[in-house]
Amino acid sequence: MSSISRRHFIKASVAAGALATTGGLPLAGLSGSRKDWATEWVTLGKSNVKVTRLAFGTGTFSGRVQQDLGQQGFTRLVRYAYDRGIRFFETAESYGESQQMLGEALNGLPRESYKLMTKVTTMEGVDPAEHLNQLLRSSKTDYFDIMLLHWQHTATWPENTRPWQDAIVEAQAKKTIMGRGASVHGLPALCQVPTDDWLDIGMIRCNQTGIDMDAESYMAPTGDVPVVVDYIKKTLGARKGVISMKLAGEGTFNHEQRQAAMRFAFRHAGVDSVTVGYKSTAEIDEAIDNVNLAFA
Repeated sequence: MSSISRRHFIKASVAAGALATTGGLPLAGLSGSRKDWATEWVTLGKSNVKVTRLAFGTGTFSGRVQQDLGQQGFTRLVRYAYDRGIRFFETAESYGESQQMLGEALNGLPRESYKLMTKVTTMEGVDPAEHLNQLLRSSKTDYFDIMLLHWQHTATWPENTRPWQDAIVEAQAKKTIMGRGASVHGLPALCQVPTDDWLDIGMIRCNQTGIDMDAESYMAPTGDVPVVVDYIKKTLGARKGVISMKLAGEGTFNHEQRQAAMRFAFRHAGVDSVTVGYKSTAEIDEAIDNVNLAFA
């Protein structure tokens, strides 16, 4: 089956299933004449940074899945997502070569037409300002739309990362970083997010099953879903943006579970945007349809 016919088959199957559960009501986003919620631009809280609801992630199994495509295959996939309307791309320096590969894949596209987010490892013994400049060079960009402090997993991360916070604020003054925040793991770190004055954007794990979500230990395989959702809502209530990850349960969810995860994240938790890692155009098509179904 060709990629085009396969995509149409997926869309037709999704639409049929949705009609069965919505009493025949028209669905948004499943054709060009209806609203495409997945590629709609939304503002992340008070940051004023706008992103598409669905992002292109590059960190599946620490980026190995994307890197295995090779630069040519990966670039084709990035450009396919871009052409389908996904204009939010996220990576991290800890994802191996993914950050450099994404910079190469985006090279040549109008910089103002997409948003780029990366995550910095807050290591000791380096100059934060110079390290941020290195990330700009490796990503082949003049600025990052969002910079997150990566993998914050202790309750004291707001104090421990102060030098990195200061460097990011300085970069914002120079317009080399536009929005700032943190990616958190574990409830002790997550509970700081709604009230932290420095943070404008939080990256928070979210799905309906709790797989690879936040618990008292950041290493726990299953998190406390109601507590995480409560912190997400508190974060949104503080006018901070929320981007969610783990919408595919670290690759363990089937099709129905992935649909349910999108519905849960957007309709129940109320997140602004989600990121998903892809290895094929069919996965991009499915993710777009799943977001659209969540708003149907």
